[in-house]
Parts: sequence; structure tokens; C-alpha cells
Amino acid sequence: MKSDLIITGAAGRMGKRIIALSNEDEGLNIVGAVDWAEHPDQGKDAGTLAGIEAIGVPLAADFSVKADVMIDFSLPVAADASIDYCVANNIALVMGTTGLSTEQTAKLKDVAAKIPVLHASNYSLGMNLLFATVGKVAKALGEDYDIEIVEAHHRFKKDAPSGSALSLAEAVCDETDRDYPGYLTHGREGGDALREKGTIGMHAVRGGDIVGQHSVIYTTLGETVTISHSAHTRDTFVHGAIRAAKWVTNQKPGLYNMLDVLGLKDE
Repeated sequence: MKSDLIITGAAGRMGKRIIALSNEDEGLNIVGAVDWAEHPDQGKDAGTLAGIEAIGVPLAADFSVKADVMIDFSLPVAADASIDYCVANNIALVMGTTGLSTEQTAKLKDVAAKIPVLHASNYSLGMNLLFATVGKVAKALGEDYDIEIVEAHHRFKKDAPSGSALSLAEAVCDETDRDYPGYLTHGREGGDALREKGTIGMHAVRGGDIVGQHSVIYTTLGETVTISHSAHTRDTFVHGAIRAAKWVTNQKPGLYNMLDVLGLKDE
């Protein structure tokens, strides 16, 4: 049985790929495509905008249809409207928008008492394997290993460091009893910029059309261990978001992430 799907941020780079690949998925039926009111493509067929055949769903400025699940890859300024609509209409929510405020993140936790919410900083299956692993590696190697996180994205990405880099740091802190985010050092400069023991260096690279690269470097006197992930195409994230949407539709109210979808969350 297909689940009816609303896509928010539908005219963006990620939104268009979600439309294209969701349309191919036998488990999903696109019923709504939403983006900001001033978008020049308002009213055009969402399928045509995504480079596929027309699907009979126009790009709209507001929510006007019922659905089983929503995938939101828009902007933080639009996230509250998505959350409110899902709560009001009992729609499961897959939130993929990054750069949410502390208040918006808290709001997701609150509404999870009423609807199933899946919130992840990254929907790549490989990246979520890193989320489940990097903290355990840090704990096993011990305090003598310095930890640095380097992430690289395209020149158009607004938030830095990436949500995924912060999730990697948080996983390390959770496993090693470090304060998060207090132990993070965002870049270094100056004539007296020696690293402080126990801190985690965070470095953001922006350029060109880099889809997404993340590396966690564990280094001590004598050796270096690096765990890294590179996304070759946005479709990597889209496939994960689609898998998440089909999974969360069948869950009871609660706050979930991709480790739940993959069965990797520690009990």
C-alpha cells in the first residue's frame, strides 16, 4: 500500500531529486509539492520541474492536502509551518532541513509526543554508520589521541559547520564524557593557537560543487587513524530520506533518527 507524500522545499536541488526518485518508488505517492510563495515556478507541474514526466501535482505555496508523511528539505524559516501542519493533520514528518534553531529542535521533540518525527542531520546510510561508530573508536583509542573533524561542502551551503559534522562531534562527546558543545574548537588562527588537550577541532571547507565530505581524524604521537565518508551525489541522501519516510509512517509518535531506521541504535 502506498503512502501519500508531501515534499517541502520541492523546487530546491534536494526537493527535485526527492520528487524524481519518490515517483519511481512503489511505496510512495506524491500528493503535494510546496515551496516559497515568490518562487518563479509556482503553479508548474512538480514532475516537470524535477526533469521527469508530469505527475499532476503543481508546485504550491501552502499546504492544502492531507498525507501520510512529509519530507522537508527547505530552509529553517519554513520549518515551523511544516511542523505545525503535520501536527494539525496527523502527518508523520521527516525533517531534513539543517541549521534549525535551538527552539525549533526543541519544538520537534515536543511534537513527537503527538506524531512520529524523524530528524537527522544526514540521510546517507554510510554517514549514519559513521555516527554509530566514531564515538566507540574514540573511546577505544583513549585520551592520548587528538580528534579533529574536517567537513567540505559546495560553495552554496549556508550553515557551518555542517549538521553532520556536529553530529559526529556529539557522538564522540557522548561516548567519551566530554561536554558538548563546550569541547569544540572551531578553526585556529594566531601566533598562540596550540590545541588544548581533550578538545575536538572543527573545520569547514566550502567550495565548488562538493556534495559532502566528512573525516574524523584520531592522531597521536606515532600514528593517525582516519574515518571518512564522501557522498558522490545528492541521490545518496534522497534514497535515505525516502527509506526514512516509508519507515516512519508505520511508527507510533516519537522522535527517531536514521539509526532507528537502520536498526543501529543502542538499546
